[in-house]
Amino acid sequence: MKITLRQLRYLDALASEGHFGRAADKSAVTQPALSTQIRELEEALGCRLVERVPSGARLTTLGGAIVERARRILADVGELEDFARAASDKVAGPLSLGVIPSIAPYLLPRLLPRLAETYPDLRLTVRETVTATLVEELNQGHLDVIVASSPLGDSNLVEWPLFRDTFLLALPPKGPYALGAVSSAADIPPEALLLLEDGHCLRDQTLASCGAIDARRLRNAGVTSLTTILHLVAAGQGITLLPELFLSAGQVDESQIRLVRFAEPEPHRMICVAWRKTSPLSDIYEKLAEVVQGLANDRTSRPVADR
Repeated sequence: MKITLRQLRYLDALASEGHFGRAADKSAVTQPALSTQIRELEEALGCRLVERVPSGARLTTLGGAIVERARRILADVGELEDFARAASDKVAGPLSLGVIPSIAPYLLPRLLPRLAETYPDLRLTVRETVTATLVEELNQGHLDVIVASSPLGDSNLVEWPLFRDTFLLALPPKGPYALGAVSSAADIPPEALLLLEDGHCLRDQTLASCGAIDARRLRNAGVTSLTTILHLVAAGQGITLLPELFLSAGQVDESQIRLVRFAEPEPHRMICVAWRKTSPLSDIYEKLAEVVQGLANDRTSRPVADR
């Protein structure tokens, strides 16, 4: 019995999900069909790859090693398919795009229609999650290209800079946190600062903009969305830094929240498009990056804010 790519893809899905049902859903097959293919793969290799546990499925030690090799094989096959697509020099066919949560809701509503208009034969799928997961899935070949904040710190990736996303200070109009003049992000009192929970790169970028801040004085809010943070600011519970991309989407009621620009040099993050260096579709990804860059240049409605 020969090993098939389908079996390797199912094993990869099972390793990622840790559960037969979720792996089957991810692979768009029934659970019995996926289980049969995994069992046949084990028979072909002559070893146990998966251990069934109450919570779902767990790879054996050998199974984990085989998954790593299977993912390299699947990535190579994906690049072989990409090589054939690149020969036509046409932006068409399937493409998986990953975007971080602090960009996706504000960029995608404009990007998706523009891509559909510019490249009608492109079949796009979107994945929204944190940077570390996007980079891992990009390296594994599960994603083709990602939009995130640079630097990503991965030598396997090409990072195409798109635009500078400036941070503004968001304050309540009154109360103890309605601060006066704040010329620098480093002047923000840590106990007043509202941040996304750990794991979100925007939290790290905000802290980096604030310089040497005493993390022991930060509040643990456990917040996962900028919208929730805005409600807290409007209620006078603290202050935060907001990226201009978020503000350009019209997310802020300026009767409830006061926006303030910092003095130069303004704190900011750099947004980039990234893909694997080994991908033969670099020319196509550059075209996509130019579309995103064009949207950034079209942002004409900038928030009016105090200095």
